[in-house]
Amino acid sequence: MKSKLKYILALTLSLHLLVGCDNGFDEINTNKVDPTSLYPAFQLNKAILDVTYQDGFGTLQMLCYHFGIVQQIITPYGSSLAGGNYNQFVTANIAQLWQNFYRNVVKQIVDVTEATKEDPVMHNLHQFARIWKAYSFMILTDTYGDIPYSEAGKGYLDEIISPKYDTQESIYKDLLKELEEASAALDPSKETVNTEILYGGNVLQWKKFGYSLMLRVAMRLVKVDPALAESYTKKAIAGGLISSNSDNAMTRHSALYNNWIGNHLAAREKTNFYLAAPFVNYLKDNNDPRLKSIAVRYIGATGGPEQVASRASTDPEKQIGMPMGYDDVSIRTVYAREGVASLWDFSQVNLNTVLALDAPEFHVTYSQTQLLLAEAATRGWADGDAAEYFEKGVRANLEQMALFGTASAIAPASIESYINAHPLDQSKALEQINTQYWVSSFLNGPELFANFRRSGFPALAKNPYPGSELQGEDFIRRMPYPDSEVVVNQGNMNEAIGRQGPNTLSARMWWDKKL
Repeated sequence: MKSKLKYILALTLSLHLLVGCDNGFDEINTNKVDPTSLYPAFQLNKAILDVTYQDGFGTLQMLCYHFGIVQQIITPYGSSLAGGNYNQFVTANIAQLWQNFYRNVVKQIVDVTEATKEDPVMHNLHQFARIWKAYSFMILTDTYGDIPYSEAGKGYLDEIISPKYDTQESIYKDLLKELEEASAALDPSKETVNTEILYGGNVLQWKKFGYSLMLRVAMRLVKVDPALAESYTKKAIAGGLISSNSDNAMTRHSALYNNWIGNHLAAREKTNFYLAAPFVNYLKDNNDPRLKSIAVRYIGATGGPEQVASRASTDPEKQIGMPMGYDDVSIRTVYAREGVASLWDFSQVNLNTVLALDAPEFHVTYSQTQLLLAEAATRGWADGDAAEYFEKGVRANLEQMALFGTASAIAPASIESYINAHPLDQSKALEQINTQYWVSSFLNGPELFANFRRSGFPALAKNPYPGSELQGEDFIRRMPYPDSEVVVNQGNMNEAIGRQGPNTLSARMWWDKKL
C-alpha cells in the first residue's frame, strides 16, 4: 500500500512539474533581441553599401586590376599586389568582386525583390530593388562574363546551392527587360520608402537612374548587337535620364562609414600605389583643372616616411606619373629620365580630396550619361547635337569635383576655360567622347574596365612589362572565375568555360566582340 501511495505522489508531482514547465514556454524561448525577419528597405541599403565593399581588402580588385588595366593608378610591386601592372593572374585579387557580390550584395538584393513582389505597399521599393539588382549583376557579368544569374541568391529561398551559369547574352537581354519594366512601373502617387540611402525614396530620381542605367546597358552592346543597342537607347532617352549632378547615383561616406579605397590606401597601401603616366600626362597636356583636385606629389621623397605634408604639392605642373611596365627594381632605371628621386616621388591620388575617408563613390552620373548621349547622337541613335551633349558631360564632371569637398572644387572660370578649349571634333568624336568618359569615371573600377573594352578608348599603349601572361591580346579582357567555384560549383563553372572560352585573362566575353 505504501509503495502504491509513493508511486501516485511521484506521478502527481511529475505532472505538476510538466505543466509548470510548459507555462510560458513560448514566451521564454522567443529571442526578443535577434531579428527573425528584416525590413526590406534595410536590406536594400545593405546591398547598396556592399557594392563599394565591406572592408579595404575588397578594393584590391580595383586597385590591382581595374585601375592598372586602364592605366590610371598603378603599383610597381608584385606578389600580393600584382595584377594589371604585370598583366598577371593573381588568384586572390581576381576573386574579390565575385566573393563580395555573391556573398553579400546578391544575397540581399534577391531576397528584397522576392519579399516585396506581392506586397502593394512595397510597390515602389520592389522597383528600386529590381533596378539595383540589374546594376549589381551588370557589374558581375561585365567582370566575369557568363555567371550565375537566374538561380543566383536562391540558396535559402529555393535551396539552389549550385546555381547554373547563364550566358551573358541572356543576362543582358533580361537586364534590359527588368530596367524597362521597373523604371516604367515606378509611381510617385504610390507609397515610397524614405529610409533607403541612394535617393531617400525619391521615386522620380530612381526612375531617372533606371533609365540612365538602361542607356549604359544598351550602349554596352554596340559591337555585338547594334540594333538592340539602338532600340533600347531610344527607349531610355524617351523614359527620361539623369538631368543634373543632383541626380547622381552615389554612395555617401562619413567618418564612421568610410570610403574603403581611401581607407585601405591610408591604412596599409599609401606608399604602394601611384598615378600612372598616361593618365597624368593626358590631364597635363590638356591643362585639365581636375589634375589639381586629384593628384598630390611628395617632391623629393626617397622613402615612405618622407611622404609628409611639408613635401606635398598639388601643383599640376609638378605632377609626374609613374610609367607603365616597371617593377620596384627596374623602376630605378627611369628616375633620372623622369626627374624623380625615387619611386616614392611619383604622383599619387590625394587622400585628402577625392579619396578622403568621407569622399563619395559614384555609380551612374550625369556626366557619364551625357557622354553616352553624345556617342548615341554621333551614331544617329539620338536626336540633338552631339557636341552639346559632349559639352554638358565634360562640364558636369568638372562641377562634380565639388562633391568631394571644397578642396576639390574647380573655379567656374577654370571650367569655362577648359570647355572652350576642348570642343567636340566630329572627325574623332568617338575617341574624344570615350576618353572623356575615362576621366569622368575615375575611381569607378568596374565601369572604367568595361567601357575601355567596349569602346577601345582611350588609345592606350600596351603595357610593356616583360612578364605578361596574356595570349593574343594587348590588354586584359576579363577576370577569370575564382578558385572557390572549383570547390562549390565546378560542374556549372566548367560548362560555362566550355561555352565561353578558357578561364584566362585573355578570353573575351560575349559583348566584347573582336572587330
